[in-house]
Amino acid sequence: MVTVGSDEKGQKCLDLGAASYINYKTQDFETVLQEEGVDVILDMIGGNYLSKNVNILKPEGRLVHINAVSGSHVDLDIWKVMIKRLTITGSTLRSRDYDFKKQLAKEVQKNVWPLIESKQFKPIIFKTFPFTEAPDAHRLLEDGSHTGKIILVR
Repeated sequence: MVTVGSDEKGQKCLDLGAASYINYKTQDFETVLQEEGVDVILDMIGGNYLSKNVNILKPEGRLVHINAVSGSHVDLDIWKVMIKRLTITGSTLRSRDYDFKKQLAKEVQKNVWPLIESKQFKPIIFKTFPFTEAPDAHRLLEDGSHTGKIILVR
């Protein structure tokens, strides 16, 4: 299940193998998923999504934060976390030391790169820009109309 900002993006996700989507601009994902619940959430938004995520997680559910676009300071009902025995965690590469990043790059080269080369895993590239057009790439990124990666190339 994925959340998207448009039905067009939702359809692209379905085409790529998603089971279903929720358009967060027209639907409240908390309301849609409240009864069914979810086991794992990968959250890039943060902010007020935390309480919604805690509400829809099933017992023993996991919430993983990889960004905090809407803010990092949140209000948390710790009692809900305890009752459901939830795991809330997060990660970012920015604060990791150079040796960790170097080892991670080696592991990606060994374990992931062969999947890309064999086309078992194919990144979705929306558009490439030369470095000289970085401001244009950033504007496209900010407007959110893309589906897939925006890449700067030499």
